[in-house]
Amino acid sequence: MASNKKPRLRLRDVALCRLLSVVFVTLCGVLLLIFLLASNSTSTTIVTHDTDNVDAYHHDLKFEKWHDLPQQSDLSLRLEKINGLPPRNLDLYPTLAKDHIIVVLYVHNRPQYLKVVVESLSHVVGFGETLLIVSHDGYFEKMNKIIEGIRFCQVKQIYAPYSPHLFSDSFPGVSADDCKDKDDATVNHCKGNPDQYGNHRTPKIVSLKHHWWWMMNTVWDGLRETRDHSGHILFIEEDHFIFPNAYRNLQILTSLKPKKCPDCYAANLAPSDVNSRGEGWATLIAERMGNVGYSFNRTVWKKIHNKAREFCFFDDYNWDITMWATVYPSFGSPVYSLRGPRTSAVHFGKCGLHQGQGENKACMDNGMVNINVEQPDKVSNIELDWNVHTYENQPGYKAGFKGWGGWGDHRDRHLCLSFANMYQSTRIASPM
Repeated sequence: MASNKKPRLRLRDVALCRLLSVVFVTLCGVLLLIFLLASNSTSTTIVTHDTDNVDAYHHDLKFEKWHDLPQQSDLSLRLEKINGLPPRNLDLYPTLAKDHIIVVLYVHNRPQYLKVVVESLSHVVGFGETLLIVSHDGYFEKMNKIIEGIRFCQVKQIYAPYSPHLFSDSFPGVSADDCKDKDDATVNHCKGNPDQYGNHRTPKIVSLKHHWWWMMNTVWDGLRETRDHSGHILFIEEDHFIFPNAYRNLQILTSLKPKKCPDCYAANLAPSDVNSRGEGWATLIAERMGNVGYSFNRTVWKKIHNKAREFCFFDDYNWDITMWATVYPSFGSPVYSLRGPRTSAVHFGKCGLHQGQGENKACMDNGMVNINVEQPDKVSNIELDWNVHTYENQPGYKAGFKGWGGWGDHRDRHLCLSFANMYQSTRIASPM
């Protein structure tokens, strides 16, 4: 009897062992899956593209990385790697038009505005002929999702890898030993140099100028898609509504500029007065260069880049005021921009570029806009035989303005100068 029961017990033990083995393997698989999801939660939301050929491309992106650039965080390095990816939607738009004007949209973190801008771009006639580059100041998932949804043109995303928004505890972000407000560095044993008004740097404010300067140097001299582009590049912001006729109008303006206004440095989609919709005259307008929908070519960029020291050491955190007050005047002649008599772009933002993100000082704006697009705004409305009316001695920032401050810290100035040197074989020396 005993000998007859032993095999039955062994079979039962074997079955139990097999069951426990299955349970153990399943449990291990579940735990491993949870671990992988947890450890990759950040990287999967950021790196969402095929990166098979990024390393070779990324090596080509920069000629040399200067040693005086800040040590990068993991997030900064991952985003910089994404900058080497080719444009998306190549399957939908495999080629660009021969005379295309590249468009650069630079953004921070106002998704309610960005949705409006992207929707307006989707209705621009001819936009599928060109490349849209979106330059991000920081990484924000809502902004990223909006851009990833674009299907109406080739689109390439780049991220400023030295944005203060990517550095939580070190320069160019906030460091623990940074001076604040009007601290005395000697008395408080803190780090930093005050501006001309005695105030120390605010990272979220200085990022305005850092992003613009990094973007300009990267677009003109760093990216494979653009560094050999000699034509015009159009620059717009996340709160610029673009009319359907903007691209075609800009093509006409850039073609007419050498003949109609040889002294013009740029072509603009909108008047320099952001509150103006244009004169409505049957004539072209030459005026001071505005900051809404402005475009220029590589010749002008080289003149701007040659003034890197003036740009980087002027005590004003605004890139546009810095240009008006110190860079443009150094050219030796008025810096005119050619535009049409009716605007093709409108600035609609109410919240400042870096408002709406703080805990205590939020700027509430749902991004609702009511911009009336009339029939003349849907088709090109610039005539080839128009003459040019020139505005001289317009009001605005000029040489002699000493700046609003916010840009006195030597670290910001030298980082700015490092951006100017990133893609150059010959370095620009610091005046300090």
